[in-house]
Amino acid sequence: MDLTQRIEALEQIESIKNLKYRYWRACDGKDPIAFRDCFIREGASIDYGQLGSFDDADPITEIFTRIALQKVDGKHVIFDMHHGVHPEIMLSGQDTAIGRWTLRFRQINLMTNSETLSTGEYTDEYRLEDGQWKMSKCHFLETWSMGRPLSEDTVMTEGSFVHVEPMSGQNVSMQ
Repeated sequence: MDLTQRIEALEQIESIKNLKYRYWRACDGKDPIAFRDCFIREGASIDYGQLGSFDDADPITEIFTRIALQKVDGKHVIFDMHHGVHPEIMLSGQDTAIGRWTLRFRQINLMTNSETLSTGEYTDEYRLEDGQWKMSKCHFLETWSMGRPLSEDTVMTEGSFVHVEPMSGQNVSMQ
C-alpha cells in the first residue's frame, strides 16, 4: 500500500469508529432513530444475549424503544451508560470491515431501584451502504455482570435526551 492508500484506509477505520460511537450515544441518549440508522437497511445479524438474537435491526429497535423510552409519572426509569474501548478494526474488503470492542456498561433501573455494572465483547461486521459505514453484524458476549440495589438515599437527576445529528465531514482530510 502506498501512503495515499494507507491514509484512505485510516480514514475508513476512523469512520467506522465514529459509527460505533454514534451507536452508543444513541443508546445512552434514548434515540431510536439514530440507533436504527447505525445498522444496514435489511438483514443485520444481531445477538445481544439475554435481549435476543435477530436477523434484522427493526425488532431490536422496537425493544430498545420500549425499554429506553419507558416512563413512570412522566420520567424515564432506565438510564444507560455505554463506554466502548479497545477498538480493533480491520478492512476486509473494498466496502466491508470487521471489528472488536470491549464494552463497559452501567445501568440505573428506577423500576427495580437497582444498578447493573457489566462488561463484555462486541464482534462486529461493517458494510458501506450509500457511502456510509453501517453495522451488518453486531454480536455481544457478556464477560461479567454485577447487580446491586440502590440505597434509599440515592437521588437520581434526569437531564435532557435530545436527538444529536452526526457531525458533518466524517472523513475530515488534513490538507
